[in-house]
Amino acid sequence: MPTPTSSKTRIPPALRKRLAAVKLFLCDVDGVLTDASVWMGMGVELKRFNILDGFGLVMLRENGVRVGWISSRPSEATTARARDLKIHFLLQQKGSKVELIESILKETGCGWNEVCYAGDDIVDLGPLKRAGVAIAVANAIPEARALAHYTTHNRGGEGAVREIVELILKAQGHWDRIVKEHAAV
Repeated sequence: MPTPTSSKTRIPPALRKRLAAVKLFLCDVDGVLTDASVWMGMGVELKRFNILDGFGLVMLRENGVRVGWISSRPSEATTARARDLKIHFLLQQKGSKVELIESILKETGCGWNEVCYAGDDIVDLGPLKRAGVAIAVANAIPEARALAHYTTHNRGGEGAVREIVELILKAQGHWDRIVKEHAAV
């Protein structure tokens, strides 16, 4: 069962400072937003996305952080989920993720220091090396974990993105207000 971060989670000061500067949250899809499984058959591809991750991304977006997904593998299931969550940027193509992200940076006027990037595999190493906040999910390859400023407790597709979102919202001072607003309803 995914475990969102506790409201008492202590964020180390250096990480808190990095998270406070985040204006753009970008992540890989397969293995980060999903458990890396793909079900295929009869011309249909299905993926399982975590609802806690999705609601977390909505909260992040509603609090001024732009969200983007960068995948080396085009997928209709990913496109449908991104549309459902109103993800700002969806780039699905083979090639350099660094170059794809730099196109987003140019469009937004953000710098790498304002990017939080979450990844799990070898195709994510370039963005992880450059991001202001580099995050590896619990099931990431050792090389990705070695580059990370933070490694999630949760595995990809099992609440890892929600864990990251809560850290960002806490570091930026939004979390307590969000909790109070939902508790009052």
